[in-house]
Amino acid sequence: MLRNTLFDALGNPVRRGILELLRDGPKSVGDIAAAFPVSRPAISRHLKLLTEAELVARSPHGTRNLYAIEPTGFANAQEYLASFWDDALARFKVVAENLP
Repeated sequence: MLRNTLFDALGNPVRRGILELLRDGPKSVGDIAAAFPVSRPAISRHLKLLTEAELVARSPHGTRNLYAIEPTGFANAQEYLASFWDDALARFKVVAENLP
C-alpha cells in the first residue's frame, strides 16, 4: 500500500517541485507556497500526501510547521526499484548462460 502512495505522490509535478525545493533544507508552508503558482491550501494538501508517502517529515517549530525531506521514504522507493533491477539482472544472467 505504501508503494502506491509513494509513487502517486511522485506522480504530480507540484509535489516533485516541493521535493526539489526541500533539497536545500527544511521550509515552512509559507516558504513553499511562495515558490508555486498554487494556493497555500493546495500546497498543504500536497504536503499531506508527501507526508503520508513518507517522503516528507513535518516538525513543529513554535507556531509554524517545518517540512523536510524524509530519507526513509526515498530508501523505500530505491529498494522497490532495485528489486526490479535485481530481477532483470537475474534473467539476463540466465539468458547469457544459455547462449551457444
